[in-house]
Amino acid sequence: MTSLYLTATAPQPLSRNHPARGAPAAKTRQGGAWANRCHGFSTAATRIRTAMLNSLRPYLTRLLTPAGEALARTPVTPNAITITGTCGMVAGALWLFPTGHLFAGTMVCTFFVLADMLDGVLARIKGTSGAWGAFLDSTLDRIGDAAVFAGLAIWLARTGQGVLAVVALFCLVAGGLVSYAKARAEGLGLRCDVGIAERTERLLIGLTSAGLSGLGVPYVLAIGLWLLAVLSTVTFGQRVVAVHAATRAGQAAGTAPGTAGHGAAGQTGTSQPPAGGTR
Repeated sequence: MTSLYLTATAPQPLSRNHPARGAPAAKTRQGGAWANRCHGFSTAATRIRTAMLNSLRPYLTRLLTPAGEALARTPVTPNAITITGTCGMVAGALWLFPTGHLFAGTMVCTFFVLADMLDGVLARIKGTSGAWGAFLDSTLDRIGDAAVFAGLAIWLARTGQGVLAVVALFCLVAGGLVSYAKARAEGLGLRCDVGIAERTERLLIGLTSAGLSGLGVPYVLAIGLWLLAVLSTVTFGQRVVAVHAATRAGQAAGTAPGTAGHGAAGQTGTSQPPAGGTR
């Protein structure tokens, strides 16, 4: 997905959930000690354990900006793009993959993934960023991801490849856990921007291996699914370790973990948008 907080001179990562560059970190602990320690840990950890394709996001942003500017002159809304992209991806994955049309399914899913990246660019240009858009974007991403691996698992099961079908389902569950770990950490006021395989990397590996398999390349789908299972597991572990270390740092500073949102935001009954980017 693309960022709602992009600027014309400094493109940001492609996510509607990413904060503005230079925006102050939220103070979720009294005195700010907890937030400062967690932010410092997250920054250091991200430098050495960041997602593999993060460096490409600014270039994709520049590439998509002209299309976003053209769409900004139409009645199309960012949320409409998000919903359309997810519906197209789900339809393609659950219709083409189970029937063995792996290459066609990959092309359809890739098209709608790229189209869906326009939502954040359009939101930035129209000035319609908000918590609802970020929530809708992240939630529908999970549905699209699940459709891809569910479709592959159905086809693998129908063709007698039971072990690989289980691996595909494992990738589905592991991807959900990776995203949940980040969302839960952000709900506690922690940054969790670590992990070598975020959503972009997972989709790239899964769709590329499926497409090549559809073209007749042997063993590539098995290699891709096993690799993805390992990378998703490693990423989940990295996020658990990062959050554990951050909470221990907070406890050492004399702050109580798990109390984010119980300050001013908790008293007013409102919550802040998630701080993380692509999940």
